[in-house]
Amino acid sequence: MGLFTAALPDFPWDTLTPYAEQARRHPDGIADLSVGTPVDPTPELLRRALAQAADSPGYPQTWGTPQLRAAVADWFARRRNVPDLDPAGVLPTVGSKEMVALLPALLGLGAGDLVLHPAAAYPTYDVGARLAGATPVPVDDPVAALTGPQGARVKLVWLNSPGNPDGSVLGVDRLRAVVEAARAVGAVVASDECYAELPWAEPWVTDGVPSVLDPRVTGGDHRGLLALYSLSKQSNLAGYRAAFTAGDPELVAGLLATRKHAGMIVPGPVQAAMTVALGDDAHVEEQRERYRARRQVLLPALEGAGLRLDGSEAGLYLWVTADQDCWATVARLAELGILVAPGTFYGAPRHVRVALTGTDERIAAAAARLRSV
Repeated sequence: MGLFTAALPDFPWDTLTPYAEQARRHPDGIADLSVGTPVDPTPELLRRALAQAADSPGYPQTWGTPQLRAAVADWFARRRNVPDLDPAGVLPTVGSKEMVALLPALLGLGAGDLVLHPAAAYPTYDVGARLAGATPVPVDDPVAALTGPQGARVKLVWLNSPGNPDGSVLGVDRLRAVVEAARAVGAVVASDECYAELPWAEPWVTDGVPSVLDPRVTGGDHRGLLALYSLSKQSNLAGYRAAFTAGDPELVAGLLATRKHAGMIVPGPVQAAMTVALGDDAHVEEQRERYRARRQVLLPALEGAGLRLDGSEAGLYLWVTADQDCWATVARLAELGILVAPGTFYGAPRHVRVALTGTDERIAAAAARLRSV
């Protein structure tokens, strides 16, 4: 067992294999709604941008091209109500998962340091803390943890809004409270916001999902704050590994220095495609409409089959429960040829996560099977 893997939990999706095999035995095939990988085509204008930048013989810029960093700042101003992002505080990353996994180590965290993350959460927040030798702490209320007896040991606070798996959204007041409490003890706040362009409930549809970099949260000061964003969901660029971190220029400068040594660079053609993607809202609206339509088909079928929706105000998933052990729900749905993710992967043993990333045909098939029972 390697030095790092010895400290890590088993990869959770491996435990889903028997249920996937069961679902594949359905006469009409599997409807795999267990993972959030996009299935729709990458927009033509982004493929064209990638191809036009394909003559790329030199090393790309670790910090990102000036055009990309300016595009990120413009996008935050246009789409996220953040008019004051300094392009010097932007850093492209090899997908957002890479930064989730490595940020504690890149910040120099180690033994004795605490990393807070949501109680129902994507498992990589936990893994990243362990890789750095720090201690992951799942919490429902980060402010209480920051102001409690262990608050001085907290060095990093992960927020995830909209949340994966539960689709919960943190409003401005909650974000501001976390930022103020973290600043009081000198902790960094990193907000994973990669589902922000997929709101389904008010007030988020009308007002937008707030960012941790919003002036109403920050008081006009990005000190100690980072926002992570990925183009995987909004632009179907999961295969490009196209993402960025933005916020405090001093924090970004430190991350940049380490990444230069490590050779962690987003390829030049991908940076070109990202620049185009961030400047075009039409393809984002088109993809959001696809997910909205799939949600409208799948949600009533799940509810009709006795599953209750919780949260799911935004994002790529339906967070549902049958008020029983999640593995019993996974098994029941696998018998219908539908594969979903058990809540135990995320610290919630009575829920399952149902992704909207099936094709229209597979979503319709899953809904028909649910209606049949």
